[in-house]
Amino acid sequence: MGFSWFWLLSILTTYFINPSSSAHGNSDLIQKTCKNTQYYDLCVSSLRSDASSRKADTKGLALIMIRVGIANATSTNSYLSLQMVSVPNDTIMKKVMQECADMYASANDSLQNSVQDLSMEMYDYAYLHVLAAADYPNACRNAFNRNPGTTYPSELALREDGLKHICDVVLGIIDSLSQ
Repeated sequence: MGFSWFWLLSILTTYFINPSSSAHGNSDLIQKTCKNTQYYDLCVSSLRSDASSRKADTKGLALIMIRVGIANATSTNSYLSLQMVSVPNDTIMKKVMQECADMYASANDSLQNSVQDLSMEMYDYAYLHVLAAADYPNACRNAFNRNPGTTYPSELALREDGLKHICDVVLGIIDSLSQ
């Protein structure tokens, strides 16, 4: 009988002291948080795939999504650098690719700045930095549009959409933090 009470007491203590450690506690937080975003499925799948989300609060979930955005921007910057090597004699395309790589580096910087803003609970600034990060890919697309004879690669369009969607998720989470 004593063992049963000890077992029950330990479970209740664990649940009430640290509710996010329960099996459904953080899953519920992820779902609740993601309902405030434009891309629910992207939000849920990204957060559930990161082990640190199990112990994260809402701000921690925003930081995880920002890291996803940083990974996207970094990967796209690397992709563009590799593409520049594949067009060594096409100076216009190389110039446009470099401009795009710079835009994705700037998106990365903006997302890094939003991490600092969130840590200081400066949600308006974090929001602005994420908004800027989402807009940098537009400048890349515009660089292609400004240069006749260049075609915006479909792979780059997919990456652009990915970063914009990730940023939209982060913006939704930041909105819920600032309320």
